[in-house]
Amino acid sequence: MTSESRTGEGSPRRVPLARLPRDERRAQLLTAALEVFVNNGYHGAAMDEIAEAAKVSKPVLYQHFPSKRNLYVALLENHLAALKQMLLAALNSTTDNKLRVQATMKAYFQFMANDDQAYRLVFESDLVNDHDVAVRLERFNSEFADALGAVIAEDTMLGRLEAILLGRALAGMAQVSARYWLEANGDLDLEVASDLVYRLAWRGISRFPKEPQGPAA
Repeated sequence: MTSESRTGEGSPRRVPLARLPRDERRAQLLTAALEVFVNNGYHGAAMDEIAEAAKVSKPVLYQHFPSKRNLYVALLENHLAALKQMLLAALNSTTDNKLRVQATMKAYFQFMANDDQAYRLVFESDLVNDHDVAVRLERFNSEFADALGAVIAEDTMLGRLEAILLGRALAGMAQVSARYWLEANGDLDLEVASDLVYRLAWRGISRFPKEPQGPAA
């Protein structure tokens, strides 16, 4: 890409624009792609339009992402990683299981509230049944359910598979309720909404029996 400058006399002289570092350019392209994918869906989005939104040429776009699918998958991975980081941070923020449930539920709502476009990309894409996308979504769901299940198994008398099943149930409760809350256009305060779901989840999970105490010394 170039710009033009004029000397005292003669025709304009083309001056090369400074190139962005690769990571910055990649982030710029992903930001532009997110907007286009959310507005048009995967199948309705075009690489031409993404390049125009990012204010780069198509060759520059293809240097970083060789195909639309490659670009979409990179974007999906970024947002799944961000959501996973938020959820695991909430899960590991305390050793009090009641507070863990509260923090985890709130993290789902915050992800929706902070970037509803990212949420739509992750959970409402018209490509969710595509193999590559489905594998990544399942990996995310599995890893998070495993993390929840490990906490549940540690604190109850349930076996690993039972604990993971409950982990899946808790994650699904958070996801579905947070999606509904966002679609309600913010008529319910985030704190109130996430607290309602947390109380429902905790009243259920807290009733499972705890590990028996060992014999007194």
